[in-house]
Amino acid sequence: MASPARAAEPKLLRYAFRAAETTFDPSQINDIYSRVITAHVFEALYSYDHLARPAKIVPLIAAGPPEVSADFKTWTVRLRPGIYFAEDPAFKGQRRELVAEDFVYSYKRYADPALKSPNWTTVEEAGLIGLAELRQRALRDKKPFNYDAGVPGLRALDRYTLQLQTTQPRPRLQEMLLSSNDLFGAVAREVAEHYGSKVGEHPVGTGPFVLKSWRRSSQIVLVRNPAYRERFYEAQPAPDDAEGQALLARFQGRRIPMLDRIEVSIIEEAQPRWLSFLSAEQDFLEQVPEDFIDQAMPGGQLAPTLAKRGIQPRRQVGSDVTLSVFNMEDPLVGGMAAEKVALRRAISLALDIPREIRLVRRGQAVPAQSNLAPHTTGYAADYRSDLSSHDMARAKALLDVYGYVDRDGDGWREQPDGSPLVLLRNTQSDAASRQLDEQWQKAMNDLGLKLSMKVAQWPENLKAARAGRFMMWSVGSRAEQLDGQKALQRLYGSAGGQNLARFNSPEFNAIYDRLQGLPNGPEREALFLQAKRIGAAFVPYKPHVHRIYTDLSQPWLIGYYRPLFWLDWWQFVDIASERHPEK
Repeated sequence: MASPARAAEPKLLRYAFRAAETTFDPSQINDIYSRVITAHVFEALYSYDHLARPAKIVPLIAAGPPEVSADFKTWTVRLRPGIYFAEDPAFKGQRRELVAEDFVYSYKRYADPALKSPNWTTVEEAGLIGLAELRQRALRDKKPFNYDAGVPGLRALDRYTLQLQTTQPRPRLQEMLLSSNDLFGAVAREVAEHYGSKVGEHPVGTGPFVLKSWRRSSQIVLVRNPAYRERFYEAQPAPDDAEGQALLARFQGRRIPMLDRIEVSIIEEAQPRWLSFLSAEQDFLEQVPEDFIDQAMPGGQLAPTLAKRGIQPRRQVGSDVTLSVFNMEDPLVGGMAAEKVALRRAISLALDIPREIRLVRRGQAVPAQSNLAPHTTGYAADYRSDLSSHDMARAKALLDVYGYVDRDGDGWREQPDGSPLVLLRNTQSDAASRQLDEQWQKAMNDLGLKLSMKVAQWPENLKAARAGRFMMWSVGSRAEQLDGQKALQRLYGSAGGQNLARFNSPEFNAIYDRLQGLPNGPEREALFLQAKRIGAAFVPYKPHVHRIYTDLSQPWLIGYYRPLFWLDWWQFVDIASERHPEK
């Protein structure tokens, strides 16, 4: 039994990220770890029901559902009054209410060329009338972006009413732009202007938590937002979801957030992260490292030693995909010429995904057939492509046919013109990356291709990839909305944003544009199939796996329920002091 002093202690959640964050400015974020933080600091107009499966969008800042015109071109949203930003020196001691104009300003930030937002692609695709033109004007005139200029498709009709108008039908605008706390939550103009280039170090939103301290790549501390409005636990789990119904019965009507403080450590190596959880230094372990899955879940069941301690498991196929990226502008592996496609396809066929799942993932994954993630529209469990095949004989034959042969007898293939062929793959230094590197090295050795590794920190590799200064790299991509089209951004256009491969196919781009304007249904699913086939034909990416997430929580962490796409969940969990061991 916990003592009264113990029970009165602040409720603290501790866990670790497996990779470092980059920034907390939503306009600049391109990594999942930073987005987890901003998802709890900022709030969008809508969010996802915490317990509903399949996913269900619900109002958050909005007062109710949007009003949508019959042609899906005009969206009008009424905001709830009385919602305030967290206190910050930028507001000069004044209490700052959130208003519709804050969303106008926040969406404009993605269009500002000076910010070079990797998420501009998403906002651009929304097709807000006049916004892209305002951006082009700033680029053409080489002047600062004019935030005060009117944009017909992005207006505050009054203090609490936001209206968006699009050039083309956007049936899923609510998913695309209005329901992502981590990327499209409201940023106050005063804050952005007060901190300038340092705004990514000072996130200020209307969300349940505020950033308390930050030691880069080491520790991130958030605390309950003392100015957070009265908000209570609500959810709509499916009637046959026993776990969801039990959580609703336990927490319904409780004021959120229930936690007082969150401490996030950065522990890139798997063993220290695993051991810190076992020693109860962490309350939660997101994604048991593959090296230790047999210890944690032998045969798919929680280990008896962990069960005796009351540790709780949660296991599901994630809404994600891991990918190897080929730089389509690289002179060796890039380009659309037949011999370049053959090289990428041969490399893809040589990679042994079942072996990766068995040895590296420890069975915690299923093969991926395309860039699309499970649980999203466009994903089809019965779709198959060559991108998941392992066929070394076929890979070698492809290279032989297109002239990638060993001319000097040293055991390594040269390029068709006889020049040296050395592949360069960017990678990281953590144990999981090293294991994947070994799989790559074995496959390329067997194929007769020289492979070198360039090791750097993940944020450095991301920066290089965004700038096109790489040949090959591996990334993970997690869905953030129900619609799968955003996963296809990785193949859309020429460069920038999510298209790290710099793939540019007019045929694919036309299909992508058509997908935007169609309502969900058979015609749209047929276009998804065409898009996946183009990706399989030209191989700008090699899909590897959809990971199976096995999360563990200590017995005193109550209420965890892994989200499908969204990243905010801290406000829905509690620490049961009576179950926590004395320290």
